[in-house]
Amino acid sequence: MKLKIVLFSVAVLLFSGCTQETQNSLSRSLQNWTGTNGVLDVYAGDKLVHKFIKIDKLSTAFGSNDEHMRPYRYGYGIDDINMNGEVDLGEKKVYFEFSDYSTSYIFYERNIKINK
Repeated sequence: MKLKIVLFSVAVLLFSGCTQETQNSLSRSLQNWTGTNGVLDVYAGDKLVHKFIKIDKLSTAFGSNDEHMRPYRYGYGIDDINMNGEVDLGEKKVYFEFSDYSTSYIFYERNIKINK
């Protein structure tokens, strides 16, 4: 029991000593492990032009040195090429970024069917 308390205390001290960017990275790792089923629909006017599925979360970019928010968001998800909302053969997980100022988008959670 004492070992658990010591390990927990050390983890808390290490985490609190990290920069905000490192804490965000560690938090993202935990989020990746727990997982969610986010969907990002990107629009041009009223037309759906791109879809990413199985996104664990969207993050807002922060500067490494000045800690100011950047005008874009980013994440990782499956590039749903045919925009059918399902993971099909050949659709891969990709990194993506989009502008918060000029991109029309909707981000929501949905359970996704995986076709094999």
